[in-house]
Amino acid sequence: MSTYSRPHEIAQAISRSRREFLRIATGACAAKALFGFTPLLPTVPMRGRKVVVVTFGGGARDDETFSPDGQENIPHILKELVPQSTFFSQVSNRGILGHYVATASLATGVYETFNNFAMVPPEHPTVFEYFRKELKRPAADTWVVAPSNGFNRIGESGNRSYGHGMGANVILPKRLLAAALSSAGDANYEHLLRDNYETPLYTPQIRGNELELNQVAEILKLSASDFAAHARNLQSADELSVYIARRLMRRLAPSLLWITLHDIDIAHSGTYSLYIDAIQRSDRLCAEIWNAIQSEPEYAGKTILFILPDFGRDSDADAGGNGFQHHRTGDPVSRTTWMLVMGPGIRENTVVDRRIESTDLVPTLGALFGFSPEMSTGKPISEIV
Repeated sequence: MSTYSRPHEIAQAISRSRREFLRIATGACAAKALFGFTPLLPTVPMRGRKVVVVTFGGGARDDETFSPDGQENIPHILKELVPQSTFFSQVSNRGILGHYVATASLATGVYETFNNFAMVPPEHPTVFEYFRKELKRPAADTWVVAPSNGFNRIGESGNRSYGHGMGANVILPKRLLAAALSSAGDANYEHLLRDNYETPLYTPQIRGNELELNQVAEILKLSASDFAAHARNLQSADELSVYIARRLMRRLAPSLLWITLHDIDIAHSGTYSLYIDAIQRSDRLCAEIWNAIQSEPEYAGKTILFILPDFGRDSDADAGGNGFQHHRTGDPVSRTTWMLVMGPGIRENTVVDRRIESTDLVPTLGALFGFSPEMSTGKPISEIV
C-alpha cells in the first residue's frame, strides 16, 4: 500500500502498478510491493452508515483509462475521486465474463454460473437479502437502478432459505421511460431505449406498464410527463439511471443503493469513438454521484462509495480477441479490473497493489453493515474493514 500527495503521482502509481501486474500475469516480470498508510478518517456508527455501489456493465481497458495515453479520458476519477480514496489496482474476476451474470456475482459474492442471457435470478442470496433479513431492514432501505431489461431479477435470488420478498427494489429506467412515452406522446428516444449491445440474438423487448410507472412516480414524486420531458434532454441511458438514483436518494435515502452503468458496453458496436465517449461520460457521472452524496443531508459524512467495473475487455495483442470491442478471451486484460473506495473511515491517497477478488465485495459490505453473508466465497477486504 502506498500513499501520495498529488493527483499526477497517484495516476502514475496506478498506471505502473497495473502494468506490472499484467506483466506478471503473462509471465514477464515480478511486481514490486507497495507499502504505506495515511491516517484513518473518522468512522460512522453502523446504524447510521450508508453505502452506494456503482458498477460498470462494460469495462474499459487501461489503454483508454489509466495508461499515460488514456488518462485524459478519466479526469474526474483521477483528479477528484482517486485522491480521496483507497484504490485497488488488481481486482480479479474468475467467473463468466457476461454482464448480467458478472453483476450477479458481484451482488452475491459467489461466481454465478447461469446463462448470461437467461431471465433467471441469481442462485445464491444477494447482498440485499443478507442486508434486509439479518438487519431486519424494510424494503425501502435498499434499491437497485439497473440499465437493461435483462437485469430485472438482479435484486433477489432464487435461494429458498431467504424466502420471497426479501430482496431489493429494482428500477429499470428504460422500462419506466417506455411506459411514460405511451402517455407522453411520440418522441425520438432511441438512444435511451437501446437495450443490448452484445448480441443481436438477445434483445429483450422493453415493456413498461402503467401500474409500474405510477408506483414509481408516486415514490419519486415524478409525473410521467415530467420524466419524459427530462429524459428528452439526456445523452444516454446511464444519465437516466443517475437521474433516477438521485431522486431515490432525495426521496427515500436508502442505506444500500446499487447503481449499474452500461454505456461503455456500446464498445460491442465496434465504434471506437462511441466507446471513448462512454468512458468520458461514465467518468463524469461517477463524480456527479459522489457530489450528490456530499450534497444530500442524509448521505453527507456517512456514506462509503464503491466504484468498480464488472470485468475488462480484450487486449489488442490477443489474436483470439477483438480488442476493445469484446471480452471473449478471458486473458488478464479481460479479467483484471480495479476498484476505488471512498468515504468516512477510508484512507485517502492510497493505492493497494495486492490482488483481491470480485467476490470480496459482499463480505466487505457485510462487515461494514454488520451482517454475515454465509454463502459468499469471498473475504472482507482488510484495508476497508
